Amino acid sequence: MTLDWLTYFPSPARGVWHLGPVPIRAYALCIIIGIVVALLLGDRRWRARGGEPGVIYDIALWAVPFGLIGGRLYHLMTDWRTYFGEGGVGWEATPRIWDGGLGIWGAVALGGVGAWIGCRRRGISLPAFGDAVAPGIVLAQAIGRIGNYFNQELYGRETTLPWGLEIFWREDAAGVRDPHLLDGVSTGELYKIVQPTFLYELLWNLVVFLVLIYADRRFRMGHGRLFALYVAGYCIGRFGIELLRDDAATHIAGIRVNSFTSTFVFIGAVVYILLAAKGREDPEAIRRAWQPEDTAEPDAAESAEPEAEPREEPDEKELVAAGVANGVGSVVRVPKRLTGEAESAENETDDESETSEEEELEAAPAESDVDGDTEADEETPTEDTGDAEEAEVVQADAAEAEPEAAGDADEDEAAEPEPDADASEDGEHPDEPVDEPVDDVADEPEAVEAESDEAEAESGEADESTDSDASDDADQR
Repeated sequence: MTLDWLTYFPSPARGVWHLGPVPIRAYALCIIIGIVVALLLGDRRWRARGGEPGVIYDIALWAVPFGLIGGRLYHLMTDWRTYFGEGGVGWEATPRIWDGGLGIWGAVALGGVGAWIGCRRRGISLPAFGDAVAPGIVLAQAIGRIGNYFNQELYGRETTLPWGLEIFWREDAAGVRDPHLLDGVSTGELYKIVQPTFLYELLWNLVVFLVLIYADRRFRMGHGRLFALYVAGYCIGRFGIELLRDDAATHIAGIRVNSFTSTFVFIGAVVYILLAAKGREDPEAIRRAWQPEDTAEPDAAESAEPEAEPREEPDEKELVAAGVANGVGSVVRVPKRLTGEAESAENETDDESETSEEEELEAAPAESDVDGDTEADEETPTEDTGDAEEAEVVQADAAEAEPEAAGDADEDEAAEPEPDADASEDGEHPDEPVDEPVDDVADEPEAVEAESDEAEAESGEADESTDSDASDDADQR
């Protein structure tokens, strides 16, 4: 078994395509795709942390231009001989970022200034925002390294490794031949086989991306610590990759300047991780910064579960009625509305009773007048003799009727039922309450006998008075 299929891989034949007069550059496409992916991922993560949806695009209007300018400035400073040295391309080539040449350190530094301006205008915490966009940034860097592959740049020293990158000569329309021509087309003639350092950095960026996602979920990193972890992780890989590169670059004491930059930035990132606050920002605190409580989204209000209606507390004016039922005390709360109805009914009853009393008082003088007239008529002497005789006859009839009435009264008293002896023995009496003591009930027969004796005595006196009245009437006759 051989490894011929793994031996060397070629670089693209060209990095630019022309659509009429419009050039389509692979490097620019990779940068744009990387920015779009970073924005989409950053917006999703920012919303998950309580941030306002879509605000990342507003901040990107500041961060992206600042980042492009910063990246270009860093490239010009660290590779100034290519532009301003002997045989350089000159000042006119400085703004041509589509031809390549962006330094990641300058892009991150000045892009952070633009993000700070955008966050300040929207009242957003910059460290929290940086934690949300950090994985998207390193993923965008990985996509951008594909553009270096099309441009045949950022490669390393020559190698015999089976995964070495083949670099070919390119030739443009003017007949100029150079392996670094961006507008040229490959001639198929091999220039050399080198370390694919762009591929190393692409793979390392993907590893950092996965580490950031895991660390954020596992340790809930916030307050800018996740962004610092991205910077520190990228610096580790960049430091090692710089040792493999052999393209033109600025050296200090024989060491590429990017190696020094990676070292110092790494130290600063680690110090920040150690000193920054632990934990993560409260999503509610971030949400309140852009969504006050009085302007909550209607969808959230509709989706919220309905709260239970508060129970009505009993009014202080409710009446409490106490009673005894079957020997057990109970308390009944009378609702206020029923209390009002009862009070109105009592008021009506009082009004009716007062009205009836007034009618009785008015009727009393009239009855007294009638009685007075009757007595006056009885006391008035009769002048007519016929009237006197008729009166005597009436008096005689009345005298005869009185004994009969007395007899009827005696019969009625005799007909009244006597108290039941059995009921008295059981402690019950029809005329007494149920809860009377037994001793009082036991004494009732004696009281009844005394009352009957008194009634007979009174009836006897009534008979005697009746006989005397009858004898007087007889004498008068």
